Amino acid sequence: MKILVTGATGFIGPRVVHALRAQERDVRVLVRRPERAAQLAAWGAELVTGDVTEPASLTAAMAGCTHVVHLVAILSGSSADFERVMTQGTKDLLAAANAEGVEQFVLMSALGTSETSKDSVPYFAAKWNEEQAVLASDLQHTIFRPSFVFGRGGALPLFVKQVRYSPVVTVIGDGLQRSQPIWVEDVAAIFAQAVGNPRAANRTFELGGPDTVNWNELYLTIARVLGKRRRLAHVPFGVARVGARVAQVLPKAPLTPDQVTMLQGADNVVSNTDAVDTFKLPLLGLEEQIRRSA
Repeated sequence: MKILVTGATGFIGPRVVHALRAQERDVRVLVRRPERAAQLAAWGAELVTGDVTEPASLTAAMAGCTHVVHLVAILSGSSADFERVMTQGTKDLLAAANAEGVEQFVLMSALGTSETSKDSVPYFAAKWNEEQAVLASDLQHTIFRPSFVFGRGGALPLFVKQVRYSPVVTVIGDGLQRSQPIWVEDVAAIFAQAVGNPRAANRTFELGGPDTVNWNELYLTIARVLGKRRRLAHVPFGVARVGARVAQVLPKAPLTPDQVTMLQGADNVVSNTDAVDTFKLPLLGLEEQIRRSA
C-alpha cells in the first residue's frame, strides 16, 4: 500500500501524514514547495513536487499509489479560483487515480455541503462539485464532512486570543448558529483509520466533536477556561459583511464576506453517529481543546 496525500502542508494535512506514518504506512505527499515539507520528510514521507492545477504532475505523483487522501482546499478567492483549484483539481486527480487503478479515494469535504448550500458561496459550490465528481467516479471512495476543526494553529487560537485580551468580545449576528468543533488530531486519526478500511468503503461521514455549542456559548466557554469574565457584543451580519469587504485590502484579512454568509447559514452539527460507531475513537472535548490551544 502506498498513499498519496495532497494538501499535506496545510493545517490538517501534516496531522494526517503523521497519523499515517505512526501506523508505518508508506506515504507520498504532493507539494508545490518541497522546502516547506521538511518535517513531513523527517517523518519518512516521500516528497514529490507538483500541483493539483497541473494534471501532468498528478499523473507522475500517482504512479505506484494504491490509495489517495485529498485535502487540498482554499478558503478565499474568486469563483474561478475555487473552480480551478478545487473542482477541476479534484477531477484531474480522480482521472489520474482512475488511470493508476487506485483502490480508494478519500476526500476531505465540509459539513454543511449540500445541493442547497452550493448556491450560497463558492466554497460550498466547490465542495459539492468535488463530492459529485468522486461519487460519479468508478473508484471506491470515502468522503468526510467535518464541522469546525480546531487545533494549535487555525481559528481556535485566534478566538482564545480575542477572549484573553478583550473585555468585550464581538460576535457576528445573534451568535446562535451551532457547531460541533472537532480536534484536528482526532480528524487525522479518523482519516488514518479509514484508509484501507472496508467499513469506510463508499460512505460519507459527518465528523463532529462530543460537544455542541453556539457561538455565544463557545466564547463564554473559552472565557471560563481562561478564568476571564467577558461580555459579548453582537455585530449585525450586514455590518460584518461590509467590514469584511473593506478588510479584503489587507494582506491577511481576518474574515471574508463569504465567511460571514456561511455564519448566517444553518447549524454546523452532525446528523448521525455513523463516524463514532464505525471508527470508535475517543474524541477530545471542547474545554480540553481550548486548554491545548491557550
